[in-house]
Amino acid sequence: MVKSFPYQLYLVISEETCVHNHFLTVAEQAVKGGVDLVQLREKNTSTQAFLQKAFQLKEVLDRYNVPLIINDQLEIAQQVEAYGIHVGTSDIAPTQIRENWKNLQCLGYSIEDIQQLDTLESKTADYLGISPVFSTPTKIDTITEWGLNGIQQIRSMTDKPLVAIGNMNIQNTYEVIKAGADCIAVVSAICACRNPATAAEQLRNEIEKA
Repeated sequence: MVKSFPYQLYLVISEETCVHNHFLTVAEQAVKGGVDLVQLREKNTSTQAFLQKAFQLKEVLDRYNVPLIINDQLEIAQQVEAYGIHVGTSDIAPTQIRENWKNLQCLGYSIEDIQQLDTLESKTADYLGISPVFSTPTKIDTITEWGLNGIQQIRSMTDKPLVAIGNMNIQNTYEVIKAGADCIAVVSAICACRNPATAAEQLRNEIEKA
């Protein structure tokens, strides 16, 4: 289990979200700009293609000592020897992941309502994804929109690291960190930019300011 969570800028990447550049280019540029944790989230691809992308991405990230998180696919996470895995409430349960992956280093779990905070699954996770903070077109199967008040409420109820997910961008990063999030997770705020390094740098500056 991860002893600390020093990460502040978390990139969630897939090939289809990278508009202007190849996803490996986006990842490398984003890391140069200040991203310190990367999750590969491939929802619309075969297992084999996901695995291949995971190996390619890990090779890039290893050069910069940036950890790789795999979204939802336990076998792929284990095969590429990823740093960790991130799951939601409808995916494989964190308790089950712990049982099946003994040397797992980092386990993330997205919660969508306040009742989920006091469950064994949430307690088993190393960090909690607060999803979505603001409604987002990249994730439409969610129950609630947390908002800044939701982050403050969760912060008052747990000491686990909180990763804010959902329509995070340069305009709201400062407020979200101030509200109690430890880390910002972004998709299009970096993936849809022509210059991912600059986008990451600007987000990082907002985090540091807060």
